[in-house]
Amino acid sequence: MTGRLHPGLIAFAVLVYIFLMGPLIIVIGSSLSDTTFLTFPPQGLSLRWFERIFEMAAFRRTMVTSFQVATLATCFALIIGIPAAYALNRYRVQLPGWLSTLFVLPILVPEIVLGFSLLRSVQVGAGLPVFSTLLIGHTLLVLPYCVRVISASLASFDFSIEEAAISLGSPPWKTFFTVVLPNVRSGVIAAFILAFITSINDVSVALFLTGPGISTLPIQILAHVEQFFDPVIASVSVLLMFLTVAVMAVVERTLGLTFLTK
Repeated sequence: MTGRLHPGLIAFAVLVYIFLMGPLIIVIGSSLSDTTFLTFPPQGLSLRWFERIFEMAAFRRTMVTSFQVATLATCFALIIGIPAAYALNRYRVQLPGWLSTLFVLPILVPEIVLGFSLLRSVQVGAGLPVFSTLLIGHTLLVLPYCVRVISASLASFDFSIEEAAISLGSPPWKTFFTVVLPNVRSGVIAAFILAFITSINDVSVALFLTGPGISTLPIQILAHVEQFFDPVIASVSVLLMFLTVAVMAVVERTLGLTFLTK
């Protein structure tokens, strides 16, 4: 005999879904409006504002820059974060306890402070190019997410399996890539997605580190809002949402993301 759901519980679930999906529906509806200003519900349906995005060179350029920075920053963060998370879990007894806190500092420090510090010390002080400084800033921004997510996967890994493989003659580096890494693949994929989305949507750090000729898509959106009030902004937001979903789908298809449904 199956129990019936309480009407109050059903109503609460519906309200939660409306709260979560409502803003998305408003943004999508505004992007399809035929008017020259943002409005909802849309007055007529048109795709011309999506075409307008690709007609504006600033949006095309910043979109490419955002994906370049997000991809490179995520890769660099994984290159640093995977060995760091492995060391923190494999040698947790030998390493000091404060070392794990070191990788969380970029989250504890406000992003505005982090961006301004990098502007003064790296871009102005060291004289590095704008793109390099922006890449360093985003790598520091997403590194804690990579370390923490991968550490959570390694926390449940039995390192005696690694020791058994080494005792049977497997080199340590080969054991890491053939035994350890495949067992934490789900954590690596989750860290990649979380870091990529965090980087591509960042505003606070990029606001300080962008410069003439180099900007990111969120900064360009902010600059456009200051001058115009047309549905282009809603169209860019919708496009950014779909691109984020596309990245997650590609990662799922190529690397396998079935752990999320288990």
